[in-house]
Amino acid sequence: MEISSVSPPPAKVNTSQRTATVDYESFLHLLVAQLKHQDPTNPSDGTQFLSQLASFSSVEQGVQSNAKLDSILQSTLLSQANDVIGRRAASADGLTAGTVKSVSISGDALLAQLDNGKFLPLTSGVVIS
Repeated sequence: MEISSVSPPPAKVNTSQRTATVDYESFLHLLVAQLKHQDPTNPSDGTQFLSQLASFSSVEQGVQSNAKLDSILQSTLLSQANDVIGRRAASADGLTAGTVKSVSISGDALLAQLDNGKFLPLTSGVVIS
């Protein structure tokens, strides 16, 4: 039995955020292709498809939860940034110190620009007064 190559359907993906609909559509296209090209003398078990769909749904929920947690993290970082502007910050070793002029978010961390032009990552050990 010869199986032709199966390519996923063209997906309409928003570059800023993928939607769950695209993923489910891709899964269903793959499922239909799998059914279409299965061996008629040895068909696949129906419970196997339900198991695959349940696993896929679980992974998708995990992805959505991570996106929500990232949003909460960004919100928390913005709140923390607002709290330190105008206050005095000093590194743990005391070599870098000054009044926080602005704060930028870099990945999952805050980077404070001090009034003396130096930058100070706001990590553990930094003293804010």
